[in-house]
Amino acid sequence: MKIWLDGGLRDAHSANVSVLDHGLTVGDGVFETIKTTDGTPFALTRHLQRLASSARGLGLPEPDQDEVRRACEAVVLANPMPYGRLRITYTGGLSPLGSDRGEATPTLVVALGQATRRPDTTSVVTVPWTRNERGAITGLKTTSYAENVVALARARQHAATEALFPNTHGQLCEGTGSNVFVVLDGELHTPPLSSGCLAGITRALVLEWAGARETKLPMDVLERADEVFVTSSLRDVQAVARLDGRTLPGAPGPVTAKAMRVFEERSAADIDP
Repeated sequence: MKIWLDGGLRDAHSANVSVLDHGLTVGDGVFETIKTTDGTPFALTRHLQRLASSARGLGLPEPDQDEVRRACEAVVLANPMPYGRLRITYTGGLSPLGSDRGEATPTLVVALGQATRRPDTTSVVTVPWTRNERGAITGLKTTSYAENVVALARARQHAATEALFPNTHGQLCEGTGSNVFVVLDGELHTPPLSSGCLAGITRALVLEWAGARETKLPMDVLERADEVFVTSSLRDVQAVARLDGRTLPGAPGPVTAKAMRVFEERSAADIDP
């Protein structure tokens, strides 16, 4: 595997980041995960825009978008594969131990790994922990991911692939690495960004292409929704067939199936929408 680290390609065994990098010591970093198909990243421009927005939100210097594009292109060319997970990581760089940043330039890492296409349906659970919709890093895609690790481990214990969080008001928010949509009386809804959820790239495209509405939703909407699906860069649109032991018969339902079809068609027609 060839990995881009701070200006050039390196072998995986020599792509070493300092143990004093702020991304390691305190999770001071941002990242993006991008689907690649036959060596082509999907929605790269949108992902780079969000990377820059997340960096600004953390107070990091904005990454050089031309450099990040060059890094992505080099990594994809050096690691040919039919379907992959392209990961861009951008951290606070070499810093003193503790929360204060040092004066070093940020660290940029780009890597690509094999991925598998998701099945049409999956199982999810809800978890008792909350997203803080008013936190300092709300809405930023940061490397501070420990609470997602814990929640996803809970999901795995229940034979599920995703866990859904409420926010501090008891409203439906998001998954550990996905956004969530529900169908009520034939209409498609998803929590607004004010709920504390991440501004997902796939979420935005589904809103645009499938005509969903942003709606504040109580958590118990999951008990009465006709259909539920989750979205992410690698899931695209994935129907939920089981939720906390509740079976959603016929998943994917008609609204979800249409959203899946529209997303597949539109994304195939425009690789960088």
